[in-house]
Amino acid sequence: MRFASLGSGSAGNGLVIAAGSTRVLMDCGFGLADSVARLARLGLAPDDLAGIVVTHEHADHLGGVGRLARKYRLPVWLTAGTLAMAQDLEGVAVRVIDSHAAFVIDGLELMPYPVPHDAREPVQYVFSDGVRRLGVLTDAGCSTPHIEATLAGVDALVLECNHDADMLQNGPYPASLKRRVGGRFGHLENGQAAALLAKLVHDRLQCVMAAHVSLKNNTPALAQRALAQALGCAERDVRVACQDAGFDWIEI
Repeated sequence: MRFASLGSGSAGNGLVIAAGSTRVLMDCGFGLADSVARLARLGLAPDDLAGIVVTHEHADHLGGVGRLARKYRLPVWLTAGTLAMAQDLEGVAVRVIDSHAAFVIDGLELMPYPVPHDAREPVQYVFSDGVRRLGVLTDAGCSTPHIEATLAGVDALVLECNHDADMLQNGPYPASLKRRVGGRFGHLENGQAAALLAKLVHDRLQCVMAAHVSLKNNTPALAQRALAQALGCAERDVRVACQDAGFDWIEI
């Protein structure tokens, strides 16, 4: 089982998860040509995908899904709430999921789980090939006992470190946006992410990737420092997904 990122941040998100010959794209917030180019960087063509799963309706996650799915006839999985808010899925083979029920796409099992975020029915996912489990958590304003229980025992984790609390407070955003980002339906702050991670550390945890790092209210070094303290490792051992290039394939 392996995974790679097309890019991570407020300008667009996409994560590819592969098990055997099955390749699934989680979210697509990029234009059509850009999405194809980012997939090619990973050695993939859109036709290689079994489909696209969506976390929620915000443009940096859903904005490119419709165009990519229509052109390459890819099915799309999403919650009923996300579908109700979607703007560009006409002509797409849509499959509505239960936010609490696992489902299978060829060689991958996906477990969606609800998260606190300012969207209609947002979810994140745990992916499994039957042996290894990859947990993904971004776009959540806080952790919950259900999130912690769902992510317990994962072999790898893509974890939001959206902002540093001081940088957000003293940064350029208007007060209303600061309240949204920093609120319990916004995005995880470095310290929140580290506190969650500390509850999830176990012997099989191979890789932690900081993701959705704000370009204005955080730095990769601050995110690495926070997660390294939770893991008890060197800061250089914590990887960071970037907006422009995401990250290359990681095998677990």
